[in-house]
Amino acid sequence: MAPTVDLAPASTGRLDLWRDLIRDHFVSLDVDAPRPDGFRGQVRTVELGDLRVAEVASIPQSAHRTAALARADATRWFQIGLLTGGAARLTQDGRECELRPGDFALYETDRPFTWDLGHGTDPWRLLVFTWPRAAVDLTETEAVDLTARQLAGGDGFSGVVSRMLRDLAGNAPAIARDPRADAADLARRVAGLAVTAAGTVRPAPPPADARLRARIEAYLRANLADPALSPETIAAAHFISTRHLHRLFAGTGRTVGQWLRAERLDRARHDLVTGRGGVAEISRRWGFSDPAVFSRAFKAAYGTAPSRHLPGSG
Repeated sequence: MAPTVDLAPASTGRLDLWRDLIRDHFVSLDVDAPRPDGFRGQVRTVELGDLRVAEVASIPQSAHRTAALARADATRWFQIGLLTGGAARLTQDGRECELRPGDFALYETDRPFTWDLGHGTDPWRLLVFTWPRAAVDLTETEAVDLTARQLAGGDGFSGVVSRMLRDLAGNAPAIARDPRADAADLARRVAGLAVTAAGTVRPAPPPADARLRARIEAYLRANLADPALSPETIAAAHFISTRHLHRLFAGTGRTVGQWLRAERLDRARHDLVTGRGGVAEISRRWGFSDPAVFSRAFKAAYGTAPSRHLPGSG
């Protein structure tokens, strides 16, 4: 992908030059169009930190990212395609999805994919959002699971994200020129929202996820006394992303932090009742570095102060 930002639309009436434009603005693709003699196409791009926002419009065509083209490109990109006009179908990782205007889908450039764009003689228009793959918090397994899934633009959380993406594209030139805008932070947040939206349309977690969560829970119980436990350290210990960790616990009705606190408080309450130390000692034993924080959490969970659970407290 060329580093230059083109704020003015780049257009061509030749298919061979169109392939060059696509390569310069995105990645190398094999493009086939049924009407090459009457070809027309236009691209406009703006950079916002790590994010490149592009609007692409042309006549019906197919664009293929072959395995050979993917292998020849040392740079990996994470992309979102949001259809704003016409019809489109995206294929990657053994799945394909049909998109209507407003719908969007995720895909990656290090593996083969195909866009079938337009229908009959009708033109199409697509917004493409591109990040360096390293800037997106997804494991390889998670990424393969999220690509080429239709994210509806009309309702639900994906509808909210679709409207946000369209509004972002419309305002991208002004944002790029605004010295007050934190484009890098915006790019990171937009990627996170899009990935979260994609996660809402995944099938139910496979049994392997249930087994992984059980292993993580066993790990947490064995390390409850460690005050350094956090979603980041827990995820790193199991070679998964923090997003994957939070998704594993979403089905329990508690976040991983809430699960961890409840287990610690339960152990602490048992030690208080059986007289295995004072409040400050027990709070430290179960990972609470601040006794005041422990006391507030304990009272919120059990309705009384920790000292009321000590033997002889009445």
